[in-house]
Amino acid sequence: MGLLIRKAYEALPERGALVVYEAIIDDDRCQNVFGLLMSMNMLIETAGGFDYTCADCCGWMRDAGFRETRVENLVGPDSMVMGVK
Repeated sequence: MGLLIRKAYEALPERGALVVYEAIIDDDRCQNVFGLLMSMNMLIETAGGFDYTCADCCGWMRDAGFRETRVENLVGPDSMVMGVK
């Protein structure tokens, strides 16, 4: 995921934003049952597969160079992580 985020960062203009919209797992790994089930499914179907937390995504964005990150919990199991260049 880090490689994709880095490539998005490089492609964005200054003050551009990247939005990741998905059933992201909550940081404590105890609230988003749908996201946790999806993570288990990834483990079953792929070698080394996993889903990630909001903190993971924010960390990857900061590592790529995004200076601002924000998490928004949306309706249902979905969340949005936004990074601004």
